[in-house]
Amino acid sequence: MKKWLIAGFTYMFLFLFAGIASAHVTVKPIEVSQGSYEVFTVRVPSETSGTTTKQIEIKVPDGVEVLRIEPKYGWTYSLNKGTGDKIIGIVWKAEGEGLKVTEFTEFRFQGKVGVDVKELNWKAYQTYADGSKVDWVETSDGQYPASITVVTPATSKDQGHGGSTGAQSGAAANQTNISGNQQQTESNGFNRGMAIFDRGIAIAAFILGVIAIVISFVRKPRKG
Repeated sequence: MKKWLIAGFTYMFLFLFAGIASAHVTVKPIEVSQGSYEVFTVRVPSETSGTTTKQIEIKVPDGVEVLRIEPKYGWTYSLNKGTGDKIIGIVWKAEGEGLKVTEFTEFRFQGKVGVDVKELNWKAYQTYADGSKVDWVETSDGQYPASITVVTPATSKDQGHGGSTGAQSGAAANQTNISGNQQQTESNGFNRGMAIFDRGIAIAAFILGVIAIVISFVRKPRKG
């Protein structure tokens, strides 16, 4: 029995650490539409024992226009720019210790996808406190693969984003009306539920009262 327990813990140990070893820098979502506005999330696990992740750099694909960066507590960021001030890279640096081997974090930014793009190849460069560096730039079957986002043809819904102010205002008003109707429906449902509950209590009380009266008539006093 002891041998089986040791073997089981060994396999579990190997399984868990194999999962950690296979983790890599990824960018989500993994699928977007042409011309869409997206919030991209860069997930960074720290994988090297005895040191911490101090910096992560993302090369922005040509098919993405970065619009805004979300600030992250404990980290600073800088932007690399190309022709026409287009953001071609983002670098995040830890202000403190950085990420330990058992930790991960996420960085977010907003961007617009090009209208004729088919794929986004996110090259990432992870730097550790001891000076070592991992380049996540290889193909999907490599040891250090770059994260890939598939780009699908735009739909009418995607094309409608960023339309006229009037259309947006109308959509916002419709959403407000929907929310109001939902709240009213929920309120009505709650009131109906309470009414049914109160009615049920009244009926139960009436039935118990009848039973008590019947028992009092049926039960006869014992003769001494």
